[in-house]
Amino acid sequence: MADKKLKPSTVNLIISALKFFYEEVLKKDIFIEIKRPKKEEKLPVVLTKDEIRLMIENTANKKHRILIELLYGTGLRVSEAVNLRLDELNIDEKINIVRSGKGKKDRRIILPYKIRKKLDIYLKKRKDDNPYLFHYKESHISTRQAERIVKNAAFRAGIKKKVFCHALRSTFATHLINSGVDIRDVQVLLGHKRISTTQIYTEVSTERLNDIKSPLDSL
Repeated sequence: MADKKLKPSTVNLIISALKFFYEEVLKKDIFIEIKRPKKEEKLPVVLTKDEIRLMIENTANKKHRILIELLYGTGLRVSEAVNLRLDELNIDEKINIVRSGKGKKDRRIILPYKIRKKLDIYLKKRKDDNPYLFHYKESHISTRQAERIVKNAAFRAGIKKKVFCHALRSTFATHLINSGVDIRDVQVLLGHKRISTTQIYTEVSTERLNDIKSPLDSL
């Protein structure tokens, strides 16, 4: 497996699959535990406010623009965003409930005023009966389509970073922490089960680091 230069996550998946096959399918307790490679710890991609603004300004399609604003403004996972139903949205309320998110648990999100205002105008102009916010034919857009929308917006904005939907979620969390929001509140808004998952965003909070004064400057 090392010769194939597989990622640690892929190797761990293969080991788990083999272990399951031997123990659950073959019912044999002879599987030798293989040392698992350490999981890669990469910092998430975080955009600046100017980069977010450029992505929105360079997106002419109203539905696509709303998708970008929603991902950044709420911290939704891309799967949660594309599956949003109109009957689950309460545009008049700041706090909304995402139904059956990751782990099949409902959670609260904040629906920014700017999005509520644009959604109200956008939905009044829609003349179809599709139940999904990001409709496509008889259903909704796929996560792959959503990824393409975000990637193209970043390209038009001239952003060199590797931008995808999760980068907007990461940016949402980091910008909240930068503004002084308690990490426990960010954990709730992201729907994280463990606070340790949320803490990674404190590591990419460059604004907080910029506020730290070097001891050299105090000499």
